[in-house]
Amino acid sequence: MSHPFDPRAVLWEETVPGGHHWSGLLRRGSGLRLTDLEGGANLAALFFNAEERLERYNMPDTLKAQHTAFLTAGHVCMSDMGRVLCSLIGDSVGWHDTFCGVTDAAMVAARYGETCFQTHRNAMYRNGRDGLLVEMAKYGLGKRDLVANVNFFSKAVPDADGALRFVAGHSRAGDHVDLRFDMNVLLVVSAAPHPLDPATRYSPAAVRLSAWKAGTAAADDICRGQCEQNARCFTNTERYYL
Repeated sequence: MSHPFDPRAVLWEETVPGGHHWSGLLRRGSGLRLTDLEGGANLAALFFNAEERLERYNMPDTLKAQHTAFLTAGHVCMSDMGRVLCSLIGDSVGWHDTFCGVTDAAMVAARYGETCFQTHRNAMYRNGRDGLLVEMAKYGLGKRDLVANVNFFSKAVPDADGALRFVAGHSRAGDHVDLRFDMNVLLVVSAAPHPLDPATRYSPAAVRLSAWKAGTAAADDICRGQCEQNARCFTNTERYYL
């Protein structure tokens, strides 16, 4: 039985400052609320099976199975083995980008200017790609493991010609998304700016992580009932833990 977020039941909290990165183990049955503390946050996220890291989030399967181009409540993040890594069980934002990837060092330097740790210390401008790779390296993962990510709190939509346009002001201070982890998952995140964010000043927002015991998906779970493919993926996941 899945339990909604209750501030009184928080097990631990961590704040990821704007531009910084974080990683950790979220066990099956754990919940994690992501909260945009300032408005305009972007949290790039990757998900790996904590026991077998060759199994990881698969963007194409996740989207085509659920007939969507973005993620919101009721959707799941599927692995490349047809299992549910995590589910979106709550969402005040309504749209989380799945297409646009992360910034790299060249993009950040071109948009915001050159910085380095030697001269700027913690005020240096961090980029999403390097942030994810730093965290992934702690677990023996590298560039070949850097797959398509989710950008929580961000929205990009196509124009008439098919070019993607960033929607500024999409997420406001206090907005949140609740994740339930349906497997033991290694979560890797970066709070660096979205690659299409047109802002000319480097000022990414901080994101708070709040963990609680969410439980597992019930028979009538909203994410299980989203589509037939989701139901099959939950069955695959449950058999994996028998």
